[in-house]
Amino acid sequence: MKRLTIAAILSFLMLTVSASAQRLPGNAYPEHYQLAFHPDLKAAKFRGQEAIHVVLKQSSATLTLNSVDLEYQEVMAQVGKKTLTATVTTDPQKETATFTFPEPLPAGKVLMHIHFTGTLNDQLAGFYLSKGEGRNYAVTQFEATDARRAFPSFDEPAMKATFAITLVVDQGDTAISNGRIVSDKPGPEPGQHTLTFSTTRKMSSYLVAMAVGDFKCVSGGVDGIPIRICSTPDKTHLASFALRATEEAVHFFNGYYRVQYPFGKLDVLGVPDFGAGAMENTGAIIFRERLLLIDDANDSAGAHRTVADVLAHEIAHQWFGDLVTAQWWDNIWLNEGFATWASPNPAKSWKPEWNPQLDEVQDTGASLSVDSAASTRAIRSKAESRAEIGEQFDGIAYGKAAAVLRMVESYVGKEIFRRGVTKYLTKHSYANATAEDFWSAIAQVSGKPVDKVMKGFVDQPGAPVISVAAKCTQKGETEVTLSQRRFFHDRKRMEAGGPELWNVPVCLKAAGSSQPARCELLTQEEQTFTLPGCAPWVFANAGSQGYYRSAYSPEAVGQMVAAAEKELTPAERITLLGDEWAQVRVGQHDIGDFLRLAEGLKSDQERAVLEIVAARLRDISDDLTSDADREAYQAWVRDLLRPAATELGWSPAPNESEERRIMRGFVLYTLGYAGGDPQVFEQARTLVERHLKAGAEADSTLLETAVRLAAIHGDAALYDQYLERSRKARAPEEFYLYQQALSRFRDPALIQRTLKYSISAEVRTQDSGRMLGSMFQNPAARATAWQFVTTRWNDVQAKIGLSLGGARMIGAAGGFCDAAARDDIQKFAAEHNVPAQSRTLRSTLERINNCIDLRAAQQERLAVWLRSHAAAGAP
Repeated sequence: MKRLTIAAILSFLMLTVSASAQRLPGNAYPEHYQLAFHPDLKAAKFRGQEAIHVVLKQSSATLTLNSVDLEYQEVMAQVGKKTLTATVTTDPQKETATFTFPEPLPAGKVLMHIHFTGTLNDQLAGFYLSKGEGRNYAVTQFEATDARRAFPSFDEPAMKATFAITLVVDQGDTAISNGRIVSDKPGPEPGQHTLTFSTTRKMSSYLVAMAVGDFKCVSGGVDGIPIRICSTPDKTHLASFALRATEEAVHFFNGYYRVQYPFGKLDVLGVPDFGAGAMENTGAIIFRERLLLIDDANDSAGAHRTVADVLAHEIAHQWFGDLVTAQWWDNIWLNEGFATWASPNPAKSWKPEWNPQLDEVQDTGASLSVDSAASTRAIRSKAESRAEIGEQFDGIAYGKAAAVLRMVESYVGKEIFRRGVTKYLTKHSYANATAEDFWSAIAQVSGKPVDKVMKGFVDQPGAPVISVAAKCTQKGETEVTLSQRRFFHDRKRMEAGGPELWNVPVCLKAAGSSQPARCELLTQEEQTFTLPGCAPWVFANAGSQGYYRSAYSPEAVGQMVAAAEKELTPAERITLLGDEWAQVRVGQHDIGDFLRLAEGLKSDQERAVLEIVAARLRDISDDLTSDADREAYQAWVRDLLRPAATELGWSPAPNESEERRIMRGFVLYTLGYAGGDPQVFEQARTLVERHLKAGAEADSTLLETAVRLAAIHGDAALYDQYLERSRKARAPEEFYLYQQALSRFRDPALIQRTLKYSISAEVRTQDSGRMLGSMFQNPAARATAWQFVTTRWNDVQAKIGLSLGGARMIGAAGGFCDAAARDDIQKFAAEHNVPAQSRTLRSTLERINNCIDLRAAQQERLAVWLRSHAAAGAP
């Protein structure tokens, strides 16, 4: 399952209700399911008939399966020639149904026959109702624990079985499932036809997929695998890029894994309502439309990259997660972390001009930031209840796990790592595995202590910061002393330290050296290494593959800046920016040290480097700049970015690279947002109005920037135009561009309109939580949004629904930076039982406290730096 975006919106991933999800008794397991469903799309109900071939480990008069919101008409067990009818007892809290028979069933094989009914719910979970283009669709989303909402099952990942699925649907509709359609017969009722699908390979219940409606598909294929991209009939013309990206990814992974795609065919379906970003069901991946269907000729560069990335993520899962599945949800990182690691790899060969390797370095920095919180968790942590399982689908399982895998791949070598992956997949095909199984395979192939490296990063929370002290010896060598400790954003915790110790692969690069980086395994709290030559500084994350922070003296950073573009790669410059900002966060370095680094990199021509600079400038504007210093800070930002903005301009050149188009977008946006440049706002408004009124052509990436900038000072007339344009959008990207831009308006009356609109019937359940969350990212709307959410809590909860949960709103409130708001959030949470909120609340309060502390430590330092900078007349 994929996050909605790479950088944020993690809480969309099934932070669900607090009901228990205890494990089944374990006295039985399934071998094969025969499932027949009769969905009634108009009445939003379904009937099901099920035959499960079960093996009982010992004789028992009861059999317990997972079940939620199902009603039972008949349950029978067939043992030889004998048929026993069961009574049914359901336990909604444990999410089970227990079948009790008049006499014990013998150990061995039993055939269960079950007739049941259920509701096509509106909660985006289980077998649910999706609505689009004036009609209803039936769609499934079962990960992590919602197959039990569609049929009684052994709904645990280790309970793998084969599935034979039949769907009775209306004439004119079709259905998509994990297998191929092997039979299509009329009936059983007039106006219906029955679709039978081929039996699947062994798989977990959460990977079963069904979708019913008038879907249309475009077809292709690669390496003998038939591929279809499917959607509602009005959007099939938006599937061409997704088809190409799917073919590229399947071909890449066939070669990488050295294991042929295992599920015969691949259907990829975009549906109108989907709570997650996408879901890797075997042979039948289901997507949120905006992440799959784009206008290939006109949509933005970012849209193309997102579609390719999410497709690669889900396709990587077909092997890593589907063919081999984590034994239990505490090891879900084996699925999600690996797929996140894998997703940029097809683009490295297919679209190298996208520079995905630099985005990986950015992602590592983002994960380190999440992992610097005291409230973070270990990659592998307790996951028993539904809430605990839901909390596994976070930035730790995705981003941190992927970053650790990148580090291990670099440590052992790319080809050796690939051979270890193939060994793991081959050994555990159509079965389940643990973290130990994975890292043992890599260790065996490499001969290196990968198990010790990974165990420390998987089972311990947080990440290390490695302090670097370099000096020249009398022998003309450089003596480098490295010391490690856990890094916290919390200054007090940082000073106190922690007990954690890691085995860290560290690669050292000396200034001016023509020698390759020296890579060592740091296993102690402090170790000293020697490099040839006498270097003024040593960079401690050569290649930027390590999952750790590096701490240098301000003097060493200043020397690195002077040589950065010549001696540090773009990836290393990104890492240096992240490391220096981390030192500012904990008060070890002055904010001025970071601003001097930003000045030193202002002419950098790499999109990903300047993107990090721009993001931090916006953070400083939001969190550190006082009203008294606002004008001085904006003037400094304008001086810093105007040369780049002038050089980039507002008109893309013919045949311009996508990297340059993306750079133009964030430079201009930051010049307006953090620099307050009136010319930028004026040009943005002009471009948008010309496009809206006259349909003037505009570069899609630049238009995205202009739409967001224009909203900041936008009036009611522009707001109405955005709303109307979203209603008439030609493609999902255009719809979301204008709809989401509503949350950027700062006029108080328009803020109220957006808040009411976000929970109205016009906004889909899948979009409501995101819109509300975006309001908390708008500094002018944050306080009003919190008041709205708390005063209309029941309405918000009802609208957001089961698949998103109120914890999203608690998480969104982490954008505050004052004690009064923090105390109000804590008080509200204590008075309301917010599902899955425990760790989310701790994280939110910690983020606010850290922001308050950062402001206390650096706001006056920023004021002093701005005054001294202005007095010196520096540009």
